[in-house]
Amino acid sequence: MMTETERLALYVITDEREDRDSLLKTCEAALQGGAGVIQLRRKNDSGLALVQLGLALRELTTAYRALYIVNDRIDVALATDADGVHVGQDDLPLGIARRLMGPKIIGVSASTVAEALKAKEGGADYLGVGAVFATESKDDATLCGLNGLRTIAKAVSGCPVVAIGGITQNNADAVLDCGVVGLAVISAVMGSGDPRSAAQALFTQIHSYRQK
Repeated sequence: MMTETERLALYVITDEREDRDSLLKTCEAALQGGAGVIQLRRKNDSGLALVQLGLALRELTTAYRALYIVNDRIDVALATDADGVHVGQDDLPLGIARRLMGPKIIGVSASTVAEALKAKEGGADYLGVGAVFATESKDDATLCGLNGLRTIAKAVSGCPVVAIGGITQNNADAVLDCGVVGLAVISAVMGSGDPRSAAQALFTQIHSYRQK
């Protein structure tokens, strides 16, 4: 059985498509391809819609022995028995999130060394660091680039770092060279015409890299 850190290797985040059935089918395909984490991230959905999706994702991720994480919404994470929550710099502070979530997983977004160190010292279980490259999925994201990613990963040694932002098969090796434990993607899998194959290709690439 994979450890929690091993599951972070391929971390897939939901997109904003309107078709709920299509979203769930794509998430299942990603899990079949090797995704170890599915994060529910829907900025425009109502609380009810998020809970409904979350309960369905809880079932899927349990079936595939993957982690189910909720972006930002701690209420939804608790209501749907998520494995954890991911918070950004403008979301609920880490200390409050920990008080509410207890021992569950808490990931924190960071784009600078200062943000990353503060999150590590505050007890974050992993860091989501980026954006590594420009991405249409989050057009207001602060870019840290490969050099910034490498610097952050070195500064917080011992705390797992998952890279995010514009990651594809073409640049995945360069990102892995920066010392991260995993790659977080949206478009590379969710936007693929064959999400299972896309996830499988990234999963294989990550594990081949680690066996070098």
